[in-house]
Amino acid sequence: MLPNPFLNARRQLRNGWWIALFFFVLTALLFPLILMSRENGAGVPLYQQAAIVLAASLLCQALRRRPIAELVGAFNWKWPMHLLLGLAGGGLLMAVPALLLAAAGLISWRVNPDWSSALGATLLALAAAAATEELLFRGFLFQRLIDGIGAWPAQMIIAALFTLTHSDALVEIGALGALAGANIFVASILFGLAYLRTRSLALPLGLHFAANAMQGPVLGFGVSGTGAPGLLMPTMQDASAWLTGGAFGLEASAPGFVCVVALTLALWIWRPKSAEA
Repeated sequence: MLPNPFLNARRQLRNGWWIALFFFVLTALLFPLILMSRENGAGVPLYQQAAIVLAASLLCQALRRRPIAELVGAFNWKWPMHLLLGLAGGGLLMAVPALLLAAAGLISWRVNPDWSSALGATLLALAAAAATEELLFRGFLFQRLIDGIGAWPAQMIIAALFTLTHSDALVEIGALGALAGANIFVASILFGLAYLRTRSLALPLGLHFAANAMQGPVLGFGVSGTGAPGLLMPTMQDASAWLTGGAFGLEASAPGFVCVVALTLALWIWRPKSAEA
């Protein structure tokens, strides 16, 4: 007898159909906003993107009759602890390569006198971007892939999609895009491991937000090619872009790549009681 194309052996809708439904709901909610934003000559605001991805995720989770805690993690004392751990780890992820470059005499900083003018708006934008991407890439979609094909095949697919969403910025920097793309791909594996080790979005959310916040608003580098005023203003000496990351940010630098690989390996070694994969 041929297997049921819609239901698995437990008489539940197959994960592939749930993924298709998720994208259908996401598109249905997002499409009107895209049309309105085009009429206004602007993109969909990040906070609206985050709200749409959250709404689509919650709706699909409700249709599965599964608790919200399964999607974002149990709201107990571990959630804020993992968030703080992620904030610390994400900050170090960018601070360490920056300090290495400074120690080698390749970068120096001076305080930006206008650092406070757009700091709040920049941090809010980065928080919305991190929330959107973690809900999208480590939330419902990732979890259904894990259940359907296993953790590491899911990791590879999501990392490829995560890198693809940065493709426009990667193409703009030419040959340096290969290093930046590898860095972003491994960063997705890092965030995915953070979820797998905790079964919560708190740790990957903290890592993602703090890495971007440290890189841009604090140290003054670009964030995936997007510049914004920072607390500090870096001055790069006569050094190759593959060492400093150039205008793209530390994500396109060799020290940045070494640090993201090191933190990924550290998470791979870390085995809390609830760890999987």
